[in-house]
Amino acid sequence: MSYSGVGLLSLIVHFIVNYEAVIKAKNTASAPARSRYRLFLISAMIYYVVDATWGIAYETRILPFVFAFTTLYFLATSLTVILWMRFIITYLNRKSVLNNLLKYAAGSIFIFQVLTLILNPFVPVFFSFDIETEYLPGPCRFISLGMQTILFSAIALYTLAVALRKGISEKDKLHYLATAFSGLVMTVFIVLQNVFPMMPYYAIGLLLAGCVIHTFVIADEKWDWHRELGSVKEMAYRDPLTNVKNKTAFMDRKSDMDAAISEGSAGEFGIVVFDLNDLKKVNDSRGHDAGDKYIMDACHLICNVFKHSPIYRIGGDEFVALLEGDDYADREELVKLFEEEIDKNVLSGGVVISEGLDIFASGSDDDLDSVFARADRKMYDRKKVLKSRK
Repeated sequence: MSYSGVGLLSLIVHFIVNYEAVIKAKNTASAPARSRYRLFLISAMIYYVVDATWGIAYETRILPFVFAFTTLYFLATSLTVILWMRFIITYLNRKSVLNNLLKYAAGSIFIFQVLTLILNPFVPVFFSFDIETEYLPGPCRFISLGMQTILFSAIALYTLAVALRKGISEKDKLHYLATAFSGLVMTVFIVLQNVFPMMPYYAIGLLLAGCVIHTFVIADEKWDWHRELGSVKEMAYRDPLTNVKNKTAFMDRKSDMDAAISEGSAGEFGIVVFDLNDLKKVNDSRGHDAGDKYIMDACHLICNVFKHSPIYRIGGDEFVALLEGDDYADREELVKLFEEEIDKNVLSGGVVISEGLDIFASGSDDDLDSVFARADRKMYDRKKVLKSRK
């Protein structure tokens, strides 16, 4: 019964630590990382229950009972793996080939495990029991756990590489390092589970990795798990016409960034200021409905190019993008792509937007306004160029 005790204790600790996220959180499309984290937490609870029940079933030595719960055990394990990976990928929000490979790898492991478990009652490729109902691991069990080991090692190395990239804030670096460490923890305990199949190492590893993520990532993010409060805050931060963030959200983000700059902890970032050309002319000649469509088309174009940056509508015809991470590293290419799209629109009669980019200069910029002012001047220079062409 000591085996079952570990699973039950893990379940209790897991529930206490994550009570608010599990009970009070509501799935929402506006916060996909938060929703997927909650799903992972629920899958971990299911695993702990199945794991504890398996220990009790194994003590009974009733073969159908033991066989059924052994199958459920491995299904619950694979469910935690794929939901963990979906959360990490969504949280990192990085567009890369490796990101997609990790996602497909997790799905492949899940499919492999399900198919081999379906086959197992007929051909014991995953596990079996001898005449005394002693558990015998099969080759596919070792293959599956081996693939999980590789997967968690890969996520640990991937998030470590992200944490060490230039332009990452100190806060995000801590989050990514904690995520990398949690992947390392899972790797170690899966190896132990592979070597010692009758010990509850996976449950211990899952609990430890979950506690690391909760303490150093989730708690620090200060996610609001209450649907009502979250909805009100989301509405207050959203522009009703375009559904991007509004000036209130921008001013709050500005305050946070100004504080980081003052403390000397601000990472690399850039600002792109946008201004719509001829919006007044569209409103006067074609009406405000056409003007609203002009604004929405402009916003769609901005968001389509700067896909991984927060976009803010700070005025009737003004938008701002804050570039960090990948978009900061690719800023010159993105601005070039954006200007190429605008040049086409000048010829075709589409929406025309002036933009100006500038970056934070550590040591000389005292606040975000300094960067904004330079980007704003470049935006007006671009506006003159576009007007001369027209």
